[in-house]
Amino acid sequence: MQKAVYCNSLTKYERFKTREVMIGQVGVGGDNPIRLQSMTTTDTMDTEATVEQSIRMIEAGCEIVRITAPSRKDAENLQNIKDELHKRGYETPLVADIHFTPNAAEIAARIVEKVRVNPGNYADKKRFEHIEYTDDTYQQEINRIKERFIPLVRICKEHGTAMRIGTNHGSLSDRILSRYGDTPLGMVESALEFLRICQEEDYHQIVLSMKASNTQVMVQAYRLLIVKMQEEGMNYPLHLGVTEAGEGEDGRIKSAVGIGTLLEDGIGDTVRVSLTEEPEFEIPVARELVARYANRDKHDSIKAIENNPINPFEYTKRTSREVLNIGSKHVPVVIADFCLKEKITPASFFALGYNYSVPLDKWNVSDMACDYVFVGDKIIDFEIPGTLGIIYNHNTWLQQKHKERVYPFIQASDYLMGIELSDKMNMIYACLSDLSEAFITKVKTDKTAVLLIDSWNSHGMAEQRRLFIELMDNNCDVPVIIGRAYGNLTTEQLQLHSATDMGALLTDGLGDGIFIAAENCGSDQSINHTAFGILQASRTRISKTEYISCPSCGRTLFDLQETTAKIRAKTDHLKGVKIGIMGCIVNGPGEMADADYGYVGTGIGKITLYKEKEVVQRNIPEAEAVDALIELIRSHGDWVEPSV
Repeated sequence: MQKAVYCNSLTKYERFKTREVMIGQVGVGGDNPIRLQSMTTTDTMDTEATVEQSIRMIEAGCEIVRITAPSRKDAENLQNIKDELHKRGYETPLVADIHFTPNAAEIAARIVEKVRVNPGNYADKKRFEHIEYTDDTYQQEINRIKERFIPLVRICKEHGTAMRIGTNHGSLSDRILSRYGDTPLGMVESALEFLRICQEEDYHQIVLSMKASNTQVMVQAYRLLIVKMQEEGMNYPLHLGVTEAGEGEDGRIKSAVGIGTLLEDGIGDTVRVSLTEEPEFEIPVARELVARYANRDKHDSIKAIENNPINPFEYTKRTSREVLNIGSKHVPVVIADFCLKEKITPASFFALGYNYSVPLDKWNVSDMACDYVFVGDKIIDFEIPGTLGIIYNHNTWLQQKHKERVYPFIQASDYLMGIELSDKMNMIYACLSDLSEAFITKVKTDKTAVLLIDSWNSHGMAEQRRLFIELMDNNCDVPVIIGRAYGNLTTEQLQLHSATDMGALLTDGLGDGIFIAAENCGSDQSINHTAFGILQASRTRISKTEYISCPSCGRTLFDLQETTAKIRAKTDHLKGVKIGIMGCIVNGPGEMADADYGYVGTGIGKITLYKEKEVVQRNIPEAEAVDALIELIRSHGDWVEPSV
């Protein structure tokens, strides 16, 4: 059994205490609030544009501004940018983002308040070569890294400059991959190699990050990093981010699943939400994520988890039995909520992924069609789609039970009283407080029972996690639907809140479906899309094309937003296909290894296409590249024509 060594408690909200690191005048970690940051997308050599964009970011609430410095000239120009910002009255600390150029880092460290280095790129090159290392030859490589890295450490120490050692899953070195594989442990060790060098030099102004586009990998890496740090007596602050999250709804939900899962356990000292949008638009999203924890420590008490049966460092789905299409090896189901609707008509189901064709007299079912609809006491008096189940309140179900694919919704207390049950499936509403010995004993042997769990605790995710563990401790394999209720939120707030609350459980393999009850929180369609987006982001049910799209920065070699929109418009019907869209080569090769196809900027107006990690075509003119990508997908048999 794994103890909760990666956070203070699995049931009581409390920030994981890290040491304070000063970024200029901004404190990170310690008793400081969670800081918000973003990154410019302008050409670093364009001083005016970078300053203007930085100001927009700062006025949106950005507390730390990151600027790429891919060359010595870019690094030198950071002085002009800093001076102009100061001239205009802005003292916000600047971070130089460094990848392949140690000499640029050494220049920048004398100018800005912080440098970010990527261990996978700083002293290594990625060729996807597997090399067998002995302990001696591996140590030789570490010594080589020391020679490259120590000068920067000493400059930072001399000038009071902070450093972020920022590991990216997509840019692990061949050396790390050869010894540890493409794993969270590899990410952690990549950072620790550099961190140990810093400690040898008695330099401690360090922030760490473990960013990945895969939310499961990201969460596991941060947790493992904390464990490893504690083993070595370290407690450096943590910067959170899902790299290449994408744009719009998908980017927000994916960021909330990854970042929110960690925030729920009190992990994280700074946050960046990486969207394929203007950087000032990232800040309100980050603020909304962080704001939920301002008074979280005042939540109702939850019984402690002494031993955690869930492995927090490796995804394993909780074992559950099969009830109809719920549980066991089935993908998580989506249950829509129509109980508050004044009237339900066939057209009502259009928003849920079902479209009725009058000429063909049949329902067309999309990849994001919900599996069940809870209608309460509303009577469905028309033919429903053949794949859809209807859930009624128990008393209404008694009147409708003669119909196909109708099931009862039952309160836990009523269930224990021995009321009439369906012989196919019974949806039982339960909170943690309902899990008495008698209740668990009954559902444990009831092959028709499915729990729909809920929480009214402000720390609801933890309470629902406690419920799951109570079932696991009693060897109860009843399928469980994660339910949460929300009211009077914007569409974006609902995306962020529900993705955090439910994604945090799904990421740990908990849950056989989700149910979002959302009153005054947007349209039926947006709520349904949110549910499927959460499952996609947690990698538990794939219903659409996945785009691994990096946020723009000064290294981007094409208009990332426009290109992403073009690619999405032509490929968003390719269910399950992963397409990486990288503005430059920094994370390109590594992320392509996780994607099925890759579109990477490799020069001004030039695009290189990947099939997984293999280069297929180099330096395609940008005007031809999207069509070339489609032909590449077609040539590998993954293309289907979009339905009209």
